Amino acid sequence: MQQMLMIILSLHVLAAMFWAGSTFALARAGSANCEGLFRPQLGAAAVTAATGVYLWLTLHEESFGMMETLLALGAFFAILAVAVQIIVVGGGLHMSRDDETGAWSRMRVSHRVAAVLLVVATVSMTAARYA
Repeated sequence: MQQMLMIILSLHVLAAMFWAGSTFALARAGSANCEGLFRPQLGAAAVTAATGVYLWLTLHEESFGMMETLLALGAFFAILAVAVQIIVVGGGLHMSRDDETGAWSRMRVSHRVAAVLLVVATVSMTAARYA
């Protein structure tokens, strides 16, 4: 059981690092090359969510204290971040052929918003360990 938890936690952290790191890079670079990273980012977000659910059900299902509150808050902000990316970036990639300037501008802003949301998620989940 302990080895499985280590593997799942490692997958959770590594997928989240890729997702957040690529979001930060795209926010800084003005969403350049976001077409090539959109699907891998969504895959990393899905792995992060699936492993997070497993960890929650395994480690936190029976109680809801301050630690669980902070973890749930972090999960909420991470879900908001992926929603922003799916709605704005996903939609912008389809629209970018028609409206080059407006779509790229919206995608740049959405990556910045998602980056801030992922920072809040990371801070709250990290702080949960010490709550």
